[in-house]
Amino acid sequence: MTVRIFIDGAAGTTGLEIRERLADRPELNLTALSDAERKDADARRRALNAADIVILCLPDDAAREAVALIDNDRTKVIDASTAHRVAPGWVYGFPEVTGRERVAAARRVSNPGCYSTGFIALVAPLVKAGLIPADWPLACNAVSGYSGGGKAMIADYESGGTTSAYATYALTLTHKHVPEMQAHCGLAVAPIFAPAVVPLVRGMIVDVPLPLGVMPGTPSPAALRAALADFHQGSPVVRVIANHDAATLTVERCAGSDRLDLFVFANADGTQARLVAALDNLGKGAAGAAVQNLNIMAGLEEAAGLRL
Repeated sequence: MTVRIFIDGAAGTTGLEIRERLADRPELNLTALSDAERKDADARRRALNAADIVILCLPDDAAREAVALIDNDRTKVIDASTAHRVAPGWVYGFPEVTGRERVAAARRVSNPGCYSTGFIALVAPLVKAGLIPADWPLACNAVSGYSGGGKAMIADYESGGTTSAYATYALTLTHKHVPEMQAHCGLAVAPIFAPAVVPLVRGMIVDVPLPLGVMPGTPSPAALRAALADFHQGSPVVRVIANHDAATLTVERCAGSDRLDLFVFANADGTQARLVAALDNLGKGAAGAAVQNLNIMAGLEEAAGLRL
């Protein structure tokens, strides 16, 4: 028996990446619409309701509209937009943190944001372990390749419209990922989030500094690393790297892959640490996560089709 899949928004960056990961998988039957059908509400409604699992790669309002077009209680949805990441009735699609059982049983799953994936993978386990207080004022610095900015940013960079080597943004402190970062880490205080973009197609680094020497309990870097390794043990996607000897880490480290690498760096006396996540903003940060969730929801091997 094959699983019928429909990607609404298959022509966009994330949709194309997902299609590549689903290619040549005989257990999946991928529905494709022509250019004209994608603009036809009735054709979309039929495709949405005929699928076993729908993946939405749409702007927020269009994603909500697509969900409203589904009029049966059978079709499952994975939404890659921001629309439902903290919405009631939706399961957050981060199986390593939310739980694979919850994702497997869900009819409505929201794909995490790319930056949020790195932040939550680092912080949620440590809050749960009591090593980071839920009310600690966290900051997060992050940098991404320009493909995470959507079609307009991609066109701007690839046409030569933007030539800057580094551009920080979200200076209003209202980035759309902050609500899910706070909610899914169980934080009482929203983190200060400082994202930036560099002139690379893909790749991402998420960096959370911790002044361990003045934090309650003065947790050690070794304790942080051990808690992360224990929490993510057995994951086919997340790796806690214990022996990174170089003094640098590049944004391209995980580019082209669907894995997520986590690090704990510290100074000699252990009074300061940096929690760092490396991922591909289009991989575990988008398409790879959607395919991982699809596999779990369909009862298939979790890492099938992923680039690890």
